[in-house]
Amino acid sequence: MDVEHKQLVQLLPLLPLLAELGRTQHITATAEVLGLPQSTVSRAVARAGTIIGTELLIRDGRGVRLTAAAKALLPHIEAALGEFQAGLDLVRHESEVVRGRIAVSFQHTFGEAMLPLLISAFRQRHPQPAFDLSQGARDGCLAELAAGDADLALTAPLAAPSGLISSAGLYREPLRLVVHHSHPLATRRRARLAEIRHDPFVAMGPGYGMRSLTDALFREAGFRPRIAFESQDSHTARGLVSAGLGVSILPPGGLAPGRHTPAQPGELGWVELALDSRLAFREIGLAWRERRGGADAEPDPVRLFRELVLSEGPALLAGFVRGRSGN
Repeated sequence: MDVEHKQLVQLLPLLPLLAELGRTQHITATAEVLGLPQSTVSRAVARAGTIIGTELLIRDGRGVRLTAAAKALLPHIEAALGEFQAGLDLVRHESEVVRGRIAVSFQHTFGEAMLPLLISAFRQRHPQPAFDLSQGARDGCLAELAAGDADLALTAPLAAPSGLISSAGLYREPLRLVVHHSHPLATRRRARLAEIRHDPFVAMGPGYGMRSLTDALFREAGFRPRIAFESQDSHTARGLVSAGLGVSILPPGGLAPGRHTPAQPGELGWVELALDSRLAFREIGLAWRERRGGADAEPDPVRLFRELVLSEGPALLAGFVRGRSGN
């Protein structure tokens, strides 16, 4: 250790005392502020002068005053302490961030890839925030958000903005007609809704985002489907189609046009077809509650995750979307 470095190490513990002395200009007042004996402050100032190599105080009648050297040094001491305080504030702030929790409500179909991709990207930068995940129907996700039980919600269709809720779209995903592998349409690449007018239909239950989308598709086509089953998740709906119990309209289940054909007759199997309809897509978006500061201010982890999803989510998910849609 060189001489200058050794002197710096010896001086560092004395910096807060010297800074306070610069503010009070008085040994006794400095001792009172710091809760130290006056003699301790006097010895510390004398020791600092010895280390620096020049006097910091001179007698002035019955009191003392700062020397020119001390006055020249004080701004640098204040700046050093200010930088250190800024560092402490940053560390404490980051500590609060990493200890935070993020409550996300999402529809079932986003749990397999989309949400894990977003959380993984976030964790690479902020590895310790905890996530509370709740999945269910679209209406339930938005109800949790409005009630404050969720910080963010991933839904499709995109939530309508209101005075309480804000939302932004992330990407569009095509919807596919899913039929049994032996269905007459199974050899086709595209189909019209009119071609399944008489088929039993496997629908999602009321309140689910896919139900509102398929209802709109059939309204545009001018007929109501013959609903044979109402499911609560797309995997079950796809399974019912695979067993030959009806047809369905679902998000892509894999590379499009998706196909799962059985090795033996009588086994489960399904085929996906593109739909000839301008409404055959779903817009997936993020919704969040508007905060107005104070006790209800948005926690830092939630803000950071929301900003990542909105700024980087579309690009991050682009490859995933292309793979599922076949585009």
